[in-house]
Amino acid sequence: MFESLTRFTVLIERRLTPHLWMAALLALLAAIVLAPPRAVAQQGRPMQVEKREHKMSPDLKAGIDGVRAPKQRWVREHGGRRDVQVVFVVGDGDADMADLKRDIKRGGGTIDASMPSLRMLTATLPANRVAKIAERNDVVHVAPNRPTQRTASLLEKSTGAVQSPVRTSSTKTSYSGLDGTGIGIAIVDSGVMKNHRAFDNGSAVTRVKKNVQFLTTNLADWTNGYDSNTSLQPGSAALASYEASIDNSNALTQDAYGHGTHVASIAAGRPKSYATAPDLTGIAPNADIYDVKVLNDLGWGTLSDTLEGIQWVIYHAKEYNIRVMNLSLAMDSTDSWQYDPLCVAARSAVAQGITVVVAAGNFGKSLFGQEVYGSISSPGNDPSVITVGSANHKATAIRSDDVLNTFSSRGPTRGTLTLADGRLRRDNLLKPDLVAPGNQIVGAAATKADSTMKWNNLATAHYPMLVTPTGITQTYRETQMYLSGTSVSAPVVAGAAAVLLQANPGLTPPMVKAILQYTAQPLAGQNLLQQGAGLVNLPGAVTLANALRTDVTSKIASNGIASGNTLLASGKSMPSSRSTTIEGQSFNWSRIVFVGGNRVATGDALFTNFQSIYNPRYTWANKIVIDRYADYWDSAKQFPKWFWEMPASGTLTLLTSGVVDGTSLLGSSSAVGKTGMFTPTSTLQSWFTSGSGITLGSGVVISEGVVISEGVVISEGVVISEGVVISEGVVISEGVVISESLTKGE
Repeated sequence: MFESLTRFTVLIERRLTPHLWMAALLALLAAIVLAPPRAVAQQGRPMQVEKREHKMSPDLKAGIDGVRAPKQRWVREHGGRRDVQVVFVVGDGDADMADLKRDIKRGGGTIDASMPSLRMLTATLPANRVAKIAERNDVVHVAPNRPTQRTASLLEKSTGAVQSPVRTSSTKTSYSGLDGTGIGIAIVDSGVMKNHRAFDNGSAVTRVKKNVQFLTTNLADWTNGYDSNTSLQPGSAALASYEASIDNSNALTQDAYGHGTHVASIAAGRPKSYATAPDLTGIAPNADIYDVKVLNDLGWGTLSDTLEGIQWVIYHAKEYNIRVMNLSLAMDSTDSWQYDPLCVAARSAVAQGITVVVAAGNFGKSLFGQEVYGSISSPGNDPSVITVGSANHKATAIRSDDVLNTFSSRGPTRGTLTLADGRLRRDNLLKPDLVAPGNQIVGAAATKADSTMKWNNLATAHYPMLVTPTGITQTYRETQMYLSGTSVSAPVVAGAAAVLLQANPGLTPPMVKAILQYTAQPLAGQNLLQQGAGLVNLPGAVTLANALRTDVTSKIASNGIASGNTLLASGKSMPSSRSTTIEGQSFNWSRIVFVGGNRVATGDALFTNFQSIYNPRYTWANKIVIDRYADYWDSAKQFPKWFWEMPASGTLTLLTSGVVDGTSLLGSSSAVGKTGMFTPTSTLQSWFTSGSGITLGSGVVISEGVVISEGVVISEGVVISEGVVISEGVVISEGVVISESLTKGE
């Protein structure tokens, strides 16, 4: 599995007593220059680190220490003994984790799954042995194996996908323009029915290139004892055997639950020959689809299964040109983004050049109908991913009536670090990043791949009303259903990312994110924690992407581009108009980009000059800047072997001069006063449009010895959710929202 901490942290830990576990918050030094003066880099000063009270997730520690076992799927008691199923995140050391495995077995445990390239492994062991094993120098973090769960068409029109410069025309039988051709999208979900006609390439050949499944750990039945020493060495017999064992291409039922097929069709559906059905062409209707099944027939999976699926995507990304990964699933995690295993996995994918799009979650409203802040689920709480909330397009293509869905999760993120003195430090990052249509979206409905047309479980046992309102004659391979939720919104953005990467293959994941935010349309009356930068605007995003150079990714790989170098393509300039017209209605771009986790920036310099934050290896949030990078099996650097994560070292210019910092405009956070993180997005847009903000005279430079300022701070007086609290403490559906899916009032 993969390595979640840095060699630096491990070196520090080795100098400490076993009972004082330390981990670097990876506090990186930087001087945020809100005025022309610049913080001078100071080399040679010691790295600032904070002591952690323990390496275990708070919910795991509570489950171990409690008098009674919690009602969680990852813990059980039998014969007077309490066992737990956990995921170990391993740092520098033995690449095969052999010594750690021996230690677990000596303690009465079993190895359930091993993900060597991610430096992680899943194990079942007596609860009273976990703390001792966590003391090991090579163990970075221990988390419970939490469950995960699903989370010219009207869609084309409402997102602007069916107009220049995206597609100039689109009907049920033909279209022209950008369609995601050549870009691979990995759908990490409940499976994809490759036989569905939504995934034909126009010549009756499926665009689902691979169907693989990862359901090795049956947490409900506690089927343990699987100790995989699988080698991922290219060309090895072990790798061939492993690939054969996960192949799911010939299964008659590839998506018994029905969630993943619907999600895939939103991102990349192409129902060319549907006779009676409405046109439900997806956002990137010719992109390649890679089905990575990590959820079972009931829509359940485990953290371990999801990690193994992500490992597969990362390993094959360059081989198959997988440039986008959609995660319409969620996990309720108490961990900070720095150590949460699912966040670390997603961050590794970003470091490999994969744009990771994640559903924000459907926890924006309490059972009593109250708005809930602080409800972003994992891995949407990681600063490197694109976290997508849900908007209601009111079943119209025009955008003036669009509103935020009340179920859509609000920020800030609430991951927690427990410091050595017992204090809790919340991440409190700005999320979501933007919103997309996610209410009553019609998409492909999975069935059994034969003429019996056995429906998926979502459409039968759970919610048959998702099928009947479509009003069509359901025909084999052309079946359709409704879904609502941020799970539906995420693939809209995943498809948009594929279109951007077709238009400009040199874009990095942070560039894709910045472009989508900068060109988004703020919804009236909604704040930064509700909608991020606003509603996705695909034609505007393509316009901006077309102005930028197409060799950024290759130049980063060869160290051929530096901070401040031109980012514009030869002969191009920033678009003269910062507005878009969709379905006859014009709107201004937000001009907002989130940087540093909880800061806001704008200005032409964001896109005329190369910014170091566009290097996908770097993640900056609060006072932390980390550098995550891979070692490879091969000299061509195609197949990652494992990952390192280090504090960014030396002098690194995160933002260049000319970038406008608007963080100070927001003030302290007040929900009542609509300030700070609660500032309406349209208000910040108007400030940026009028020229407000502080232009950086010398940029933002980090170096060891200088601490970055906090950005927008949530005070203790602001009451928000302590995190997502769900039955079983972990996960809820990301894609099934009945209360708003079948009404047009929301």
